[in-house]
Amino acid sequence: MKKLLALISVLAITSVASAEFKLAYVDVQKAIEKSTAGKKAKEEMKKEADKRNKELEKKKADIDKVREDIEKKRSVLAEEAFAKRAQELQEEMQKFNQSAAKAQTDLQKKEGELLAPIVEKMKKVIEKISKEKGLSMVIQSNQNAQIVLYAAPETDITEDVIKSFDKEK
Repeated sequence: MKKLLALISVLAITSVASAEFKLAYVDVQKAIEKSTAGKKAKEEMKKEADKRNKELEKKKADIDKVREDIEKKRSVLAEEAFAKRAQELQEEMQKFNQSAAKAQTDLQKKEGELLAPIVEKMKKVIEKISKEKGLSMVIQSNQNAQIVLYAAPETDITEDVIKSFDKEK
């Protein structure tokens, strides 16, 4: 009898605890990409990347032109002159590679600067929605990292987050 009473008590406590615990998930990456601020940041990043790519393409074209010129004149240049021009070309290529790496680093930094306030605001919106819905926990999900293998559609609050995020200015 005591064992039965203990089992019933455990089951009752477990069911009460599970009834109070509400879980939902949000695809933060999707929410950022679909939000107005996220779209604006993405467009700004695209413009910046395009601008830098054009600059790099021009530099590369200049280097390729110099390389072709050196190759064409190889037979008429003295060995010392050819070696000097080849060395200069090598140095220009190294500068180009450094410029390309710096451009990539700068773009990543700019992306971080653009996304940081969006992510902070997103966290606040998620917290607000969680409180409104009485959620105990919200986990992050995205299409690439299979954190959530299955969830009922009503536990996905991504669209709610996007709508609420865009309403707040």
